[in-house]
Amino acid sequence: MASRLLRGAGGLAVQALRACGPARVAARSMASGGGVPSDEEQATGLEREIMMAARHDLDPYNIRAPKAAPGTREEPNLVPSITDKRIVGCICEEDNSAVIWFWLHKGETQRCPSCGTHYKLVPQQFSH
Repeated sequence: MASRLLRGAGGLAVQALRACGPARVAARSMASGGGVPSDEEQATGLEREIMMAARHDLDPYNIRAPKAAPGTREEPNLVPSITDKRIVGCICEEDNSAVIWFWLHKGETQRCPSCGTHYKLVPQQFSH
C-alpha cells in the first residue's frame, strides 16, 4: 500500500516537472567575478592567516626553510629556539643519507662534529 502511494506521488512530481519545461539550475558562486573561487577567496581560519602573511612576505609559523648561511665561524647557520638548547641535524654531504645529530647550546657558535659547519642558537622571534 505504501509503495503504491509513493509511486503515485513520484509520478505526479515527474509530470509536474515535465510540464514546467527544461530544468533551470540556480548557479551560485563564492567567487567575486563568478566561476570557481580562488584559494584566497575560499580559505578560512589558519590557512587564510598563513596565505595573507605570505602575501606580505611574512612567515609567522616558520613554515619556510631557514635561510642557509655559509656555515663559517663568522657567518654561522642561525637556529631559532625558545629554550637554551636545541637538537640539530646536519646532512654533511649533499648525497649523504645519514643525519648527524648533536645538541646546540646558547652562546658561542658550535661546529658539526663530522663536517665542521658552524651553527649558532638565536632566540625565537614570535610574530604575535
